[in-house]
Amino acid sequence: MHRRQLLNLLLASPLFVLPFTVHATQIRNARLWRSDDKLRLVFDLSGPVQYKTFSLTAPERLIIDLSGAGLSGDFSQLALQNSGITSIRSGHFGRNDTRIVLDLAAPMQLNSFVLPPQDGQGHRLVLDLTRATQAPRQIAAEPAPWVAPVDKAHPKRDIIVVVDPGHGGKDPGAIGSKGQREKDVVLSIAQQLAKRLKREKGFDVKLVRNDDFFVPLRKRVDIARRHKADMFISVHADAAPRLTASGASVYALSEGGATSATARFMAQRENGADLLGATTLLNLKDKDPMLAGVILDMSMNATIASSLQLGSSVLGSLQSITSLHQKRVEQAGFAVLKSPDVPSILVETGFISNAQDAQRLVNARHQQAVADGLFEGLKNYFQKNPPINSYMAWMQEQKNARV
Repeated sequence: MHRRQLLNLLLASPLFVLPFTVHATQIRNARLWRSDDKLRLVFDLSGPVQYKTFSLTAPERLIIDLSGAGLSGDFSQLALQNSGITSIRSGHFGRNDTRIVLDLAAPMQLNSFVLPPQDGQGHRLVLDLTRATQAPRQIAAEPAPWVAPVDKAHPKRDIIVVVDPGHGGKDPGAIGSKGQREKDVVLSIAQQLAKRLKREKGFDVKLVRNDDFFVPLRKRVDIARRHKADMFISVHADAAPRLTASGASVYALSEGGATSATARFMAQRENGADLLGATTLLNLKDKDPMLAGVILDMSMNATIASSLQLGSSVLGSLQSITSLHQKRVEQAGFAVLKSPDVPSILVETGFISNAQDAQRLVNARHQQAVADGLFEGLKNYFQKNPPINSYMAWMQEQKNARV
């Protein structure tokens, strides 16, 4: 799910004029039923639709993204009192899509599916919500979930990965005991990763630097956002306070404190004097402070959650290639990860301050193996979380259609 779409929705309000857009499918109406153990919300549609759902916490929300759909009705007639849904909001994002946000009084589990026209009813999107402690139940009389027919006009766009070799130019990064330079090691690994991505159908890759030059931290983040990246991966091979520290690590952003002393040390070392606040990356200066805070909070929460999933997938792939310094994804306030709408991770491929790690890190075969591990980790993540309209999403739809 592309987080920039979330920002576009939240920035929309009655104060902003939206251009007229023709949508292939219209959301015409919404209906609500309650039972003792379930709440059912049905959206009546003018045609078939593709959709994605995800949840956010603090506060609890369910998000429904409908691709290529517009909203011609409203939800004012729904009796939401004591339903568990405190309010329903909607808005446009992207070019032709609609996002619906269900504000919840407490966590709820979601079971969703679409139904084709039958018995005088048109296309429908059905959402069954149950309490979080209770598993959703299937209704035997309901038909199996319908899969939208293959659309020959599917964009099948490439997933855009921005690879950031750390340091460069006047900033050599960490230096090994035999003069090995971090900036050289990570550039080689990043280039190998870029080559592997370019060979894989459905991916496109951009390198923050493809040579030995310096790029400020903020510009690295800006490059990812300018290319509308689906993910950002920063590659490093740092030094640790202890020479015995070894193994690979994966880091995601933390808006609070670091998850370990090592994570805090690494973030401070990488950030230096080039600290960056995430709010500077969003055009929120003319927005109400409360609205700006809500936008940033929702975007960062969703992005960090995706980053942790991405990091866990990459860490799982690396463990078969090299030893791990930490077996979980660590978090700290890395400036280079502070893009509010792009899932971002920082990978320490090893500690160049450790003699054994340094020897492996300058080995071409090991560099290739690490690059392959990074590729497999991010590919596995996107197979489970394909961005809307991507080639990988299309492949998943083809697979579902054969089931």
